[in-house]
Amino acid sequence: MTDTAVHADREAVLDVLNNLYRAWADNDADAFVADYDPDATSILRGVFNSGRDAVRDRMAAGFEGPLRGSKTLDEPQLVRFPTSDTAIVVSRSAVLMAGETEAPADRWVMATWTLIRRDNRWLLTAYHNCPAQ
Repeated sequence: MTDTAVHADREAVLDVLNNLYRAWADNDADAFVADYDPDATSILRGVFNSGRDAVRDRMAAGFEGPLRGSKTLDEPQLVRFPTSDTAIVVSRSAVLMAGETEAPADRWVMATWTLIRRDNRWLLTAYHNCPAQ
């Protein structure tokens, strides 16, 4: 891949994450999973979700309950392309609950996002996070 192609793909991959976080801020579960692969998997706090619909349902429940009014902070640490159609993003993230201006230290996580390119579109296919040190 050329430097120009890598830069364009990096921006496109980060746009997927930015769209997801805008959807989170809007508490919109449908928009949240708009860039998810139908067979995507997600592991959050040890809970496994299999498929875009399961992720959507979990987020909808959160947005209707404890995550209402929350938003996220995300600091990409690494974006790499093991193949031309696969991207791995490692980020440091935290949830700001409604009314908060800072996330407590124990709410920060390290996350790994795996994206695939399908039909010229980047899609999230796997997500996992764990507490940050």
